[in-house]
Amino acid sequence: MAILEKTDKKQFVCSRCGKPLTKTIGDINICSDCLLHLDFNLSIENTDSVIMEIEQILKYFISDVTEAFNKDPAADNMIEVLTSYPGIQAVLLHRVSHFFWKIGLPFVPRYISNLSRQITGIDIHPGATIGKNFFIDHGTGVVIGETAIIGDNVTLYQGVTLGGTSLEKKKRHPTLGNNIEVGAGAKILGPINIGNNVKIGANSVVTKDIPNNSIVVGVPGRIIKDGSDVVEQISALSHGILPDPVLKLITNLEMKITNLEKRLDNQDKKEMTKN
Repeated sequence: MAILEKTDKKQFVCSRCGKPLTKTIGDINICSDCLLHLDFNLSIENTDSVIMEIEQILKYFISDVTEAFNKDPAADNMIEVLTSYPGIQAVLLHRVSHFFWKIGLPFVPRYISNLSRQITGIDIHPGATIGKNFFIDHGTGVVIGETAIIGDNVTLYQGVTLGGTSLEKKKRHPTLGNNIEVGAGAKILGPINIGNNVKIGANSVVTKDIPNNSIVVGVPGRIIKDGSDVVEQISALSHGILPDPVLKLITNLEMKITNLEKRLDNQDKKEMTKN
């Protein structure tokens, strides 16, 4: 708790801005303006930039809604998508809150974000940067942190977390490239970079950089495959087609054991022949 500062006239002053206070509440010596943090300057350089931002929101609105029809065969009509798809609702509300966040408006962006979370079950910080053609399928439990950056044509399934790993105010959330598919329950943690054309399997935990054209599965996430065919799988939303690293390991062990048994059999036969 801050220590009270007194003037010569024994008046209390705000410890942040120096504004005289008529009274204090307990040991709190912060004025109402500083406490509410409503002393702000909007970072609007010119009206043209504002118009461009609004136009971009409208363009992204079209691309986001279109992705619902492209990536969900259950999508029948526009009214259904706008009223019944929490992923679409959350992204559209985020576009608005992110605009207010960029121009420096306090309170409102976080309030919109909180309303969105209550309505959709999807928590997107207004500071997160999201590209076009973004789609969240089902969406319950998705969390996207403040400094996360998401490229174009990215699909997240329910329970995905783009989380931070630091308490410092710096870049602490992941950066996702273009054309990425993240399976249900996957966790991508820290200021790492996920390359283009990457598929991350359900419930994987990724804490290291992932190069382009990769498939990642497991805890911790391991790169199982890389190649151009990853792009085709992502385009077809074949998120159920994933390599099984445990099966591969067991298969390799079986092959080694079989080879060892053959060598031992041959050795036994040689010894029997000598005798």
